Amino acid sequence: MEIVPARIGPSDSPIGDPLEGFTRTRLPDMAEKEQWVAAIPQAAALMYFRDGQLSLVAVNDCFYRTFLKTLDLSAKPPHHEEWRRRMVKMAMSDRRASAFELRRNGALGWEYFSCTIGQLPWVHDEGRLILFTALDRTNDRVTEKNLRRELLSDGLTALPNRAGFGEEIEDRLANGPWPEHSQFGIIAIDLSRFSRVNESLGPMAGDELLITVAKRLKSSLRQGDVLARIGGNDFAIFSRLNNGMSDCIHIVQRVKDALGSPIRLSDVQIRVDCAIGCALSVNLDDDPDDVVRKAQAAVKIAKRSGKVEIYRNGVLKEAQRRFSIESRLRTALAQGCLTLAFQPLIHLPTGEVNGFEALARWEDPDLGTVSPVEFIAVAEESGLITQLGRWAAYEAAQALSRWDAKFGQPLPVGVNINLSPIQMARDDVASMFEESLRYSGVAGNRLTAEITESAIIADPEKARKLLVALKDLQMLIAMDDFGTGYSNLASLHSLPIDILKIDRSFVSSMLDDKDKVAIVRTILSLAESLHLHVTAEGIETQKLAHALQTMGCGYGQGYYFARPMPEAEAYDYWRARWNFETV
Repeated sequence: MEIVPARIGPSDSPIGDPLEGFTRTRLPDMAEKEQWVAAIPQAAALMYFRDGQLSLVAVNDCFYRTFLKTLDLSAKPPHHEEWRRRMVKMAMSDRRASAFELRRNGALGWEYFSCTIGQLPWVHDEGRLILFTALDRTNDRVTEKNLRRELLSDGLTALPNRAGFGEEIEDRLANGPWPEHSQFGIIAIDLSRFSRVNESLGPMAGDELLITVAKRLKSSLRQGDVLARIGGNDFAIFSRLNNGMSDCIHIVQRVKDALGSPIRLSDVQIRVDCAIGCALSVNLDDDPDDVVRKAQAAVKIAKRSGKVEIYRNGVLKEAQRRFSIESRLRTALAQGCLTLAFQPLIHLPTGEVNGFEALARWEDPDLGTVSPVEFIAVAEESGLITQLGRWAAYEAAQALSRWDAKFGQPLPVGVNINLSPIQMARDDVASMFEESLRYSGVAGNRLTAEITESAIIADPEKARKLLVALKDLQMLIAMDDFGTGYSNLASLHSLPIDILKIDRSFVSSMLDDKDKVAIVRTILSLAESLHLHVTAEGIETQKLAHALQTMGCGYGQGYYFARPMPEAEAYDYWRARWNFETV
């Protein structure tokens, strides 16, 4: 069969070979197929393959404009070899079709084409006809790239976000220079009191603060470090550590120096305080996400300690346990799986039960017995303390109501309910107690709200309004753990407080410590001057009970009298000690 050269495209096609290495070919009976190629809306070309050689048969205008018109005949473009390699490979195989993406460097940047290769039926000789099409996907790829950039970066600071941070770390680990025995570290930074800036100056000021902090942190980075904003007011730094801990400490100092000077927002200067937690990899095979979680666990400890914290073994397990407790506690509160235990408050001169302190107890089928110290701390951290506090108030009032029904008349006892400072700040506590009293039918003077000194110090004016509202309900107010905080005596005198509870740290060992005896005497004298009742916590021996009674303490509480007990046992305990005469 004779192969005759022919015109490939429009009349203004260049003279000479438009694509180096390709021979233009004219095959018989091609008129119809050439019309098909011309009708395809995307770039298309018909190729002929025989004896290992490719030649060009026909192209449409789109193909000509896209690939041939601007072709540099003096150079050998990379995509030329890519076409040749893929077409020859497909033609020599049994496959009927193939697809791939072609990328080339165009006049305005990288261009992307979605290419297909398919064999057409040809019966005239042993050669094969191949149809090549290319769909321009450049705009799609640019859009995808922009969307991906938005997904992986923080719109406010232009730093990588949490997902982008992970990808940056993986890229550095895979492609960066890493000397032998080198490590990487994650430094987590939490801006303290950031919410107060938003509340007092507005969200625009908060955004400006974040942008300024990001710029300062970026200025403290070394070459190769990565800074990211991984949360609302949380930043993180990935860093290569050739000298282990010493490098990490050096970076932390640079961060502290960068944030050391105040930041001016409008007419206000703000000093940025932050909590910093660090975690170091054991080797380069460590999971980066795991190291980030360890750094975040360390920063939570730093927020409590006020110091830079380095992750230690077990911290992540503690964080995972706190998460489990939070999840299970949420379920337990929804399903009513918690109970109240009642520890008696004893009138020391007579030995009678004056009331009970209600204490939450939790027995979980998966976690077992969970200590109140543990789950209350988790509740305060997670915000569940509001729901927990409401449950305790309602249940304590209902317990009094059930005791009254069993006895046939109101018992001469009350119940003390602990209030968390966080609940006082976030919840409508007065409304909560009003509902508890109304639903139970119990008089207000039989409920005592126990508050801590820290709850008053945090917001004295708000605390004062709350205590006044509780007094309007005829409730009693007790200051718990007195002596361990920083109460101002003037404010103590002005607050409507009825009872001081001496902390067990002063009581339990006071007989062996003259200083603690002096502290207890001082508190008793202060209470007498202010006309307040006093309850001593942590009484564990008869000797302690008699000593406190002799010193003039009116009420006591502790294991010497009874441990916290279920509701039914507490009622029986009161009946057994009713009109009891001696301690």
